[in-house]
Amino acid sequence: MRQRWRSIESQSFMVQCLFYSSSKSGNIASHLVIKEARTLTAPIFALVLGIAILALTPVNGQEETKGFIAKTLNIDGRELKYVVYVPTVYEKGNPIPAIVFLNGKGECGTDGWRQVFHFGSAIMLDAKKWPFIVMFPQKQSPETQWEDEKTMVMEIIEKTRKEYSIDDSRIYLTGLSQGGHGTWAIAAMYPDLFAAIAPICGYGEKWMAEKLAKMPVWCFHGDADTTVPVERTLEMERWLKEVGNTPKVTIYPGVGHNSWDKAYREENLAAWFLEHHK
Repeated sequence: MRQRWRSIESQSFMVQCLFYSSSKSGNIASHLVIKEARTLTAPIFALVLGIAILALTPVNGQEETKGFIAKTLNIDGRELKYVVYVPTVYEKGNPIPAIVFLNGKGECGTDGWRQVFHFGSAIMLDAKKWPFIVMFPQKQSPETQWEDEKTMVMEIIEKTRKEYSIDDSRIYLTGLSQGGHGTWAIAAMYPDLFAAIAPICGYGEKWMAEKLAKMPVWCFHGDADTTVPVERTLEMERWLKEVGNTPKVTIYPGVGHNSWDKAYREENLAAWFLEHHK
């Protein structure tokens, strides 16, 4: 079946890529600025976002640079590309909250930008609502799970902590599909690190719920999802309740696998994250 692309939310939104160079340390800095109203289809938006991030040169430690910033990390001989989003409200020395986003199967790869598309578009549409530093690691292979890449995730978090002023009591985790599973798994492996999690159309295991007894959780799923059935979220809800957790659960009627567009545009999701701290 040929996939048909839809315009994001079927709405007009404002986006313009504004690139400029900074001679400091010989690095090129690029910003993504929401400015000019245009209706973009999903593939065009992906192209715009991809061009923006591919144009970026890693800017080691340049904390004044804002927007979506391309980064690299070397682990065991592998060069791993990832992106860090720095909001305009960021000021060096003034710690702000952070979010780690885990991509799904369709965004796996080595290009270093594809993983930004879904959550990144939500940020671009309403940047003022998301005053977070956001880390976008990219899982390279759809055949692996995020728990197989836990070293990468942890090293990106640690590297970002060193480069930016992050409020360590307000680090959050979210992801979709395989990244939704990764949200359950990584949070269960490091429950003392994250202040709250938001898995979307993910799947977990009972041991994960047992490790997350005290973790604030808001999970999302579409009840028409045929890729990851909604029962996978409902069973996590049941297991969490068995260990005393009271997760917040949002089920979208008639929505298939793509429940992330609705989830990341929930009016109160960003505010909900900010309510929680370690």
